Amino acid sequence: MKLSLYFLASLAPLLSSACLLPEEREGLPRRIHRRQTSNGVPIGTGDRFSAGTIAPRGLGTQSTTLTTLLSVAEISSGLKALANVYGISTFTTPYTTYNGATISGGKVGGTGTCNNAYRVYLNGAIHARERGSADGLLFFIGDLLYANKNNVGLTYGSKSYTSAQVKTALSSGIVFVPLSNPDGVAYDQSSNSCWRKNRNPASSTGSSSIGVDLNRNFDFLWDFTKLFASSVRSSVASTSPSSETFHGTAAFSEPETKSIKWVMDTYAKVRWFIDLHSYAGDVLYSWGSDENQSSYPKMNFLNSTYNSVRGILTDTPGSGSGYGEYTPTAENTDNVKAATRIGNAMSTAGGRSYSVMPAADLYPTSGASDDYSYSRHFADTSKNLIHGYTIEFGFGNSAASCPFYPTQAQHQKNIQEIGAGFMEMLLAAVDIGLGDPVAC
Repeated sequence: MKLSLYFLASLAPLLSSACLLPEEREGLPRRIHRRQTSNGVPIGTGDRFSAGTIAPRGLGTQSTTLTTLLSVAEISSGLKALANVYGISTFTTPYTTYNGATISGGKVGGTGTCNNAYRVYLNGAIHARERGSADGLLFFIGDLLYANKNNVGLTYGSKSYTSAQVKTALSSGIVFVPLSNPDGVAYDQSSNSCWRKNRNPASSTGSSSIGVDLNRNFDFLWDFTKLFASSVRSSVASTSPSSETFHGTAAFSEPETKSIKWVMDTYAKVRWFIDLHSYAGDVLYSWGSDENQSSYPKMNFLNSTYNSVRGILTDTPGSGSGYGEYTPTAENTDNVKAATRIGNAMSTAGGRSYSVMPAADLYPTSGASDDYSYSRHFADTSKNLIHGYTIEFGFGNSAASCPFYPTQAQHQKNIQEIGAGFMEMLLAAVDIGLGDPVAC
């Protein structure tokens, strides 16, 4: 593993590794640390967007202090306000969650009005307890639209962008979903229970086994008990409904993950994807199943020959039974280039050092959104290449009942870093390439 010294130092006090608590990494039941009573920055109780009439603005276009997190109701009101104030188009996926919620998003910018004009997909709040994800995404879109309308730039902490760069970023065409796990977020906000999964009880045997880990439910090496080496399976995902990493009954068994797939299918020319998580201070690029290699094309996730050795990071690809996940050199170069730009921008914005690494350098996973997005063009050559990323913003709250609940000061920095990271992603997407020209 190639981990920065800062990242290694941050692991001990902050417990974090790719959205999991230590007991979750070991497949044990999650423990609430009862001696700690803080729930971090509180959830908003009103509607700061006034029933969808006041558009969200983040920290890129104004100097203000964020004293509360957005409630589920405010996220909905904020999306509605972006449409009312700026005239953007919104959409709702065709899937309804267990609790009857819908999943909605918007689309901004681009060089046309057809679905193929949108080349970047930003997704938020797939893990319920990772507070600030929906906020960061919604506030960023609000900043971008405000800056474009008023012909001003953006400033996130120590990282600034010109008005010309704002227009360049918008030209990429963006689809965004601020809240992809509405049931889970609503429950976490009402219970302060450090809830990670959705709220589907289909496989449960009690209240402690409700829900599916949505970021293990995508159709990428989902059936990990057959597709990974036995020595790593316990850290990849889980078949137990009581586990925080329960992968569900089948790939795409959940309406939330079906909705994310629907966005990728509907906006079929999306070339860049970010799933926004917390709190490891990382920018992760594919692959997450094993280390990357560009020398052996047949050594890939579709080849069952390697089921018994996949996920072992200490072996050497091409040597005996060693395995690494194939990625073409040019694609890997672009994956790394964009990730590095994102990480540098986030580090500059908040003055905290973000690490940039392949997702597998944390530990191997299956069924994750970033790997699914990148795997699509390998599994089906008719599909568009998507460069997939996970951003793990923030560095955890060691004094809270749940370390994923940021303090007010942390939330302030998180929003600045998210804004800079998203802005850099859009500019990198334009610079590196958006794919074939669009005819709308």
